[in-house]
Amino acid sequence: MSAPRGQFSSNIGFLMAAAGSAVGLGNIWGFPTKAADNGGAAFVVVYLVLAFLLAYPALMAELTIGRHARRNMVQALRGVAIGPVSRFFANLTGFGGIVVASLILSFYSIVAGWMFAHLVEPFAELWGASGTAEWLTGSSTARNLLFTALFSSMTMVIIASGVEKGIERWSTLLMPALIILLLLLIMYVLTQPGAMTGLEVYLMPDFSHLSPQLLVSAMGQAFFSLSLGVGTMLIYGSYLSKQESLPRLGALVTLIDVGIAFTAGLLILPAMYVAQEAGTQIFSESGELIAGPGLILQVLPALFDTMGTAGLFVAIAFFALMTIASVTSSISMLEVPVAFSIENLKLGRKRATMFVGLVIFAISSLIIFNFDTLFGLVISISTEYGQPLLGVSLCIFAGWIWRRDQLLTELEKGHEGIERTLFWKIWPWYVRIVCPLLILAAFAQSVLLG
Repeated sequence: MSAPRGQFSSNIGFLMAAAGSAVGLGNIWGFPTKAADNGGAAFVVVYLVLAFLLAYPALMAELTIGRHARRNMVQALRGVAIGPVSRFFANLTGFGGIVVASLILSFYSIVAGWMFAHLVEPFAELWGASGTAEWLTGSSTARNLLFTALFSSMTMVIIASGVEKGIERWSTLLMPALIILLLLLIMYVLTQPGAMTGLEVYLMPDFSHLSPQLLVSAMGQAFFSLSLGVGTMLIYGSYLSKQESLPRLGALVTLIDVGIAFTAGLLILPAMYVAQEAGTQIFSESGELIAGPGLILQVLPALFDTMGTAGLFVAIAFFALMTIASVTSSISMLEVPVAFSIENLKLGRKRATMFVGLVIFAISSLIIFNFDTLFGLVISISTEYGQPLLGVSLCIFAGWIWRRDQLLTELEKGHEGIERTLFWKIWPWYVRIVCPLLILAAFAQSVLLG
């Protein structure tokens, strides 16, 4: 027998879960470092515009289809299909979303494992276990396997507990903790020498940096940061009450995501220039910013080392922040294939979680053992190709395949009189025409730029 379907118990629970899904490592390190590499404030302005012109309409498509169908991604899209061709397209998109979400989680768990290991490292230093501390910050296969397994287990335990007792409860606990840690770290870093230089780069726009590459980067960040295209928001939408206003909830999720991404920039960019002031190299010899894992795992720990004993506690707070951000995103990605296994394979939630979690961990292990070959390839396939194409498909379902009267009926639940609002006058044609064209344009430009 399949497990009974869960539901979020409150608006706050859904907002914390959806915001947690959106606010992951991509926001905490991806957004600030892309901003630093693309003209600072100029990138921020473009990102803020695109978050509402592109990401919000696509988010609404997922939430609306999900709540209407109250099923996993495959069954939800089948439910709005109107013929054999669109049903085939529904199967292709639905299974594609499950595969892409699983691939993203497979490499994401590895990176999250690095954050977890770096969180443990300061405790090893405080206990005088310098050999263990060195192993924790190394890049051995054993370290990567162990901490990927530990992180994957944490994610599985939360998902196995269900929607209300697992996803909602932990998101409601972890998101406020993430925000508090972020604000405390910002207050500390801004008191350090060099912080104001980073703040100026971040907040003072120089539009001479505008370029096709900047637009593509900002569009990709807006899309990826909201966990769009792989069905996470569709699944979360399926757990929403019919009494909730989807346009309002979608706008709040977008605002929270954008707000935390922007706030993360107030930490990361000043911290980079504080590190530079302390003698740490933040730009490569070619003049390019050291970004991604290089920034998080090399530049910032070097900064913490210059702070003496205080640096250990700052490191604990920072990597706790990164680990929390990792968990809140990973649970939404695991829920996509788990929901399918519960509803289509008729597995209980715990068995479905164990089965799917072990399959994804096996993929992570394969990547770890073939890191140089597979890590970048899996990231490219899933995020650069899979997500944009799936995002276009979901917009096509909401804008072209789903009957307009059924779409309006669903949106009216929780938002009476929406037919007379500006949202209904703009969103249906926008998600039908403008959204797919923008995503495809960004995708084509990204391919051309390599």
